[in-house]
Amino acid sequence: MNDLSNGAVMNRKWTVEAVEALFALPFNDLLFRAQSVHREHFDPNAVQLSTLISVKTGGCSEDCGYCSQSARHDTALERQQLLDVAEVVAAAQAAKAQGATRFCMGAAWRGPKDRDLEPVLDMVREVKALGLETCVTLGLLKPGQAARLKAAGLDYYNHNLDTAPEFYGQVVTTHTYDDRLDTLGQVREAGIHVCCGGIVGMGESRRVRAGLIAELASLDPQPESVPINRLVKVAGTPLAAEADLDPLEFVRTIAVARITLPRSHVRLSAGRRSLSEAEQALCFLAGANSMFYGDKLLTTGNPDVAADEALFAKLGLRPEPVQEGARRCAGHD
Repeated sequence: MNDLSNGAVMNRKWTVEAVEALFALPFNDLLFRAQSVHREHFDPNAVQLSTLISVKTGGCSEDCGYCSQSARHDTALERQQLLDVAEVVAAAQAAKAQGATRFCMGAAWRGPKDRDLEPVLDMVREVKALGLETCVTLGLLKPGQAARLKAAGLDYYNHNLDTAPEFYGQVVTTHTYDDRLDTLGQVREAGIHVCCGGIVGMGESRRVRAGLIAELASLDPQPESVPINRLVKVAGTPLAAEADLDPLEFVRTIAVARITLPRSHVRLSAGRRSLSEAEQALCFLAGANSMFYGDKLLTTGNPDVAADEALFAKLGLRPEPVQEGARRCAGHD
């Protein structure tokens, strides 16, 4: 596949074999190279903080094998209808008070109907007015919806590739890899920043992990934000019995993402709670410079704020300031 629809393209600078070769480097050499690349493009001691909230929980029609929100899996998750705009704004205010600079809103849909999109547009407008960067993850978009999100003030749209194309059918069968690429193309065409990453630890081989990174690195332009998720095994999902991914292999994945996506924010996302402080420190050394911040992600747990603040103090890390565009939209200098 060479082209995405609606203006985005694939640039095959990084082949799977080239990415595999990075994975195979001695650990110290890999981290040195990743940290060197990181310092060329970012403040090495600043971390972008995002907070994630589920604005509509459960009942999704898709069969993603990792997801607690699929209606096809018996996970005992309590369904929740779309939150009121006021609830979302209150959560965004609390996130900002705790230091988050980006507020991400997720809804468990295959994709939004136009009537579903209206209240989400209001959420985006209100959160943007607080001076926060805005992000949503709503599933597959229909033509014209990305433009409406952009007009409301959306900064980022999250839509992960999840894994490499050859492994995708073992994780999801109700939509295709091309469906995901089409939505990413629409997002780019609308002028919205792309947040796109994947999940590791789903039983895939290292070559598959290399394939995922090669796909992400070949998006042109590359995603501005790249969440790397470590599978959170949820009882009742098809992937609940998978073996844990070795933490050092996860660190390698972060390092390889940093080298191949040098200007992207590489985010520690789901699964961070299973990592020790030392393992998280290695991830930051490997080039991670973004993370989800707050006690809960969409439906799974996350390290609490106090623990993160303590870790930042130990490592000499500090929050990355909000981008200029978000401040201007909030009326600040």
